Amino acid sequence: MFTLPDTYSPEEKIELERQFEELLKCWKSRKNEQDVALVTEAFLLAANAHKDQRRRSGEPYMYHPLAVATIIASEMGVGRTSIICALLHDVVEDTDYTLEYISEHFGEKVAKIVDGVTKLTSEDLDKGVHSPQAETFRKVIMSMSVDIRVILVKLADRLHNMRTLSAMPHHKQLKIASETTQIYAPIAYRLGLYRVKIELDDLCLKYINPSVFESVQKQLEEVREKKIKEIEDFLAPVKAELEQRGIKVRTRAIERNVSSVWERMVKFGMSLEEVYDAYVARIIIDCQNPEDEKVQCWETFAVFTKYYYPDNKKMRDWVSFPKTNGYSSIHAVFMNKKGNWVETQIRTERMDETAENGFAAYWKYRDQNFNAESGLDLWMKVVRNLVQQADENHASAIEFIDNFKLDLFNDEIFVFTPKGDKITLPKGSTVLDFAYNIHTDLGNHCVGANINKKLSPIQTELKMGDQVEIITSEYQEPQEKWFDYLATSSAKTRLKNGIKDFRKSFKDKGKAMLKEYFDNAKIDFSKTNRNILAEKFNLSNRNDLYYLVATNKIGQQDVETCLKKDEASWSEYLVKYLTLGIVKPSSERKNDKAEEKPADNSVSGYVISTCCNPIPGDDVVAIQLPGQPIQIHHPDCLEAQKLMSRYGESIVKAHLQFGDDFAFLATLKILAVNKMGFGTTLFDIITNQEKLDMQAMEMKIEGGMVVATVSVYVNNLKTLENLIDKIRKLELVKKVERVGKRS
Repeated sequence: MFTLPDTYSPEEKIELERQFEELLKCWKSRKNEQDVALVTEAFLLAANAHKDQRRRSGEPYMYHPLAVATIIASEMGVGRTSIICALLHDVVEDTDYTLEYISEHFGEKVAKIVDGVTKLTSEDLDKGVHSPQAETFRKVIMSMSVDIRVILVKLADRLHNMRTLSAMPHHKQLKIASETTQIYAPIAYRLGLYRVKIELDDLCLKYINPSVFESVQKQLEEVREKKIKEIEDFLAPVKAELEQRGIKVRTRAIERNVSSVWERMVKFGMSLEEVYDAYVARIIIDCQNPEDEKVQCWETFAVFTKYYYPDNKKMRDWVSFPKTNGYSSIHAVFMNKKGNWVETQIRTERMDETAENGFAAYWKYRDQNFNAESGLDLWMKVVRNLVQQADENHASAIEFIDNFKLDLFNDEIFVFTPKGDKITLPKGSTVLDFAYNIHTDLGNHCVGANINKKLSPIQTELKMGDQVEIITSEYQEPQEKWFDYLATSSAKTRLKNGIKDFRKSFKDKGKAMLKEYFDNAKIDFSKTNRNILAEKFNLSNRNDLYYLVATNKIGQQDVETCLKKDEASWSEYLVKYLTLGIVKPSSERKNDKAEEKPADNSVSGYVISTCCNPIPGDDVVAIQLPGQPIQIHHPDCLEAQKLMSRYGESIVKAHLQFGDDFAFLATLKILAVNKMGFGTTLFDIITNQEKLDMQAMEMKIEGGMVVATVSVYVNNLKTLENLIDKIRKLELVKKVERVGKRS
């Protein structure tokens, strides 16, 4: 039996014991003496394994596994096995203990979960792997498809890492925060771990864009008291009437988290005051009978309509159609007595617990008559299918991540078959996605659909509640361009297989025609020459080559040009005639006089990214991928976060410094009262007063307002801020904002 080793000071031993007691205290799920004994054994093993390790803060490393286990027990509400895995999750990765030792002492399940959350090392990876982050994430998801507790431990680990991220250098903060916002926060949401998700989101924003985080946080503090009082007044008459009817309720005024408010401000170009749902009214019904839940929710909605006018366009019924993560509520927007819209959520106590605790509530209610299990099971079934497809198609780690995000991170919609069966699809799915979801052959021969009895093409995006009847034709065959019409990876996989099978039917005809072309050109009809031809046309196999020959897309002249002329001639031919996989020339401007300060060796050549258009004075992040110039982005640019989540080791320290002879494009969106002469005034400020070059100006009249979008060249952030300040002072102008910082 282990004891706490003497590498810990007496004070640290006391603190470790205190933290362990706190873990046992917050462990609310089923436990007996044997469970506690096993958890204690895991605690002591981990404390000994990590005895010589310290965190960057100087604290014993063992504080971290204890914190992760406490998150598992208190915030996720799961039990013994997950707690043991949390305590041991870094033992194999960071110490000499092996998975075999873990399996022998704690069982095979624990060993498999610990293995699932263990990072891949350079020895585990094949040479040429560009993204160890992606490979590790694929391993986590594949392990999760076998045991969901893998991702729970990983999420708890990531949450504590984010809580203590201040001790890390800035480039590490960006790497970890980007990976979290791109991958782990969306997974927490899909599992219904809402509190975990919003804390991760806020911590990510805090490190990716600290100035924005502090600004929005301060603005929320300034309006908090007033907004909460407004919501309490709004809820009071409804609560009183419901209690008169014998329905017990409790009410809450909910402040949205900082990152959620910021997303709304960016998405709609609003100030915080204009974001009507920055604060939410929530009413929670004490309903003891599961069969009465829907009735009482709708009765509560009816009482609201007695006092306030609803905005029916913004109503969402997640009670009749719960999300796959188990989330249920009626979302409605009402006009209060002050003329302000109020976002309102109506739910029962069970629905509220499921919304807040997700997975933990699922375990609590799974054996009752709530059908809480079905959503999680459906999600896990999709995960397993993705893992299976990735194996069958030998997908790379990055392809796997893209497919995973495509199918499982988007919000969902519910649509219906002609017989009334409900089908769940990611938001953005099309008629063709629906067809492939039903059956591969239905997708391959789809020519359109009747959506709510109205004829629609295959690329039509489906909406919540649509009833879809697929129309097929025996003459229709799967086509390459259909990939642009699909939003789900499963449908893309089925289309890919459908195209492959269709092209195989041309093999004999195409092969015979190609042999004739080779004979005419007096070229040996060898596998090598055929492979060269396929490679020149960027084709993955010879069946695709035979198909293009059989359909007259490759002819006699093509064969001779490819196999008889030199490489230079072929390159010219390829550019002129090949239509597959065209790469557009980059329009991004490069400068050679920027002052770069990389972390290691100096690097020449970089690109100012047009997706977010950073300018001198902005916070920037520099990302260097193999064989490419450094890319300069804003840290909160979505493309930058995507790259950092995959190539975190490629982040380099940089700042941009330019002389006045360099100019950068910035775009402003201006909302103003429509009055003759406004455009002339705006033009005068930009070109005459501020003496800036203008790239473009577009003005649209919307009622009595005008929306102007202006792109100008500026030397630095101060120049741009001066321009914005001067435009804001115009009497007709209501709003000015810089656009393009987030892509």
